Amino acid sequence: MYSGKMVFAQVMEFLPMYEFQKCVQRYRGDYKVKNFSCLDQFLCMSFAQLTYRSSLRDIEICLRSRKNKLYHMGIRTQVSRNTLSNANNKRDWRIYADFAQVLIHSARDLYLNDDFGVDLANTAYALDASTIDLCLSVFPWARFRKNKAGIKLHTLLDLRGNIPTFIEITEALLHDVNILDILVAEPGACYIMDRGYLDFARLYYLMLCGCFFIIRAKSNLQFRRLYSHKVYTSTGLRFDQTIVLTNSFKDYPEKLRRIGFFDAKHSKLLIFLTNDFSLPALIIAQLYKCRWQVELFFKWIKQHLRIKSFFGTSENAVKTQIWIAVAVYVLVAIIKKRLNIQHSLYAIL
Repeated sequence: MYSGKMVFAQVMEFLPMYEFQKCVQRYRGDYKVKNFSCLDQFLCMSFAQLTYRSSLRDIEICLRSRKNKLYHMGIRTQVSRNTLSNANNKRDWRIYADFAQVLIHSARDLYLNDDFGVDLANTAYALDASTIDLCLSVFPWARFRKNKAGIKLHTLLDLRGNIPTFIEITEALLHDVNILDILVAEPGACYIMDRGYLDFARLYYLMLCGCFFIIRAKSNLQFRRLYSHKVYTSTGLRFDQTIVLTNSFKDYPEKLRRIGFFDAKHSKLLIFLTNDFSLPALIIAQLYKCRWQVELFFKWIKQHLRIKSFFGTSENAVKTQIWIAVAVYVLVAIIKKRLNIQHSLYAIL
């Protein structure tokens, strides 16, 4: 009978091990470690993500039931619940955060020329945040409300390939708009955001950095209209205006573009603000529609990966599990793209 490599081992073959060891050495993750290395920890946690294990005990039982095949999966030692728990609690979560960034860089190169439904030369990002509810008695360090705990996952998603390029894990009390203070602006890129990020001083800083933004306007916006441009209402557009702010002129002293689009599906008028005066108004509306991809990203990882229930209660363990989940998500995207490229080459040959 043919006995090939296990599916898990084939998936893990795509990991850049040299880069992983560099991340481990950067934070001395294997210092004084005799057994159960950082790689063993990463493989066990990745296995838990891909097979949707429910607890540390579940991981231990599942892997020990196939202990004669652990070596072929890349795991060089016997898996113990206490050992895995201690590793999640004590080993620096930044090891896996840095490694996830390595995978993100590789994935972005692969999806660089992909089409996401809008003809746009520049890079387009969707920025949003999702709250993960926790039990206050179990996670007291993540206090959110009086009887509730939680953390917030801030994500900047590259719409080409739906690759998360920036992730910040904060306490749930932090307002979404504050993440703009630590976001490294990319000149020429377009940032698509919901109303929660509407802060004209921060948006003006993005503009000064050479970035473009598209954001929903609030109903209490005070402005003065300078020009009105012709639109075709059959496309759903209602108006395309050049405006200046009145109450927030000091925060944003430049002109803005105000676009109205009627969403017939939901019978709702959407009003956008942008500093991009070159793109057609309909393209601006279509770009904002693409922002929904970040919502689908949150939905996918919550449904298919373990980020809503955690194997550890410490802050380090929670961040370790989330970053390994992100690394697994990006690894799957890399494998999918490389296999598609191989199939295309075979078809040509």
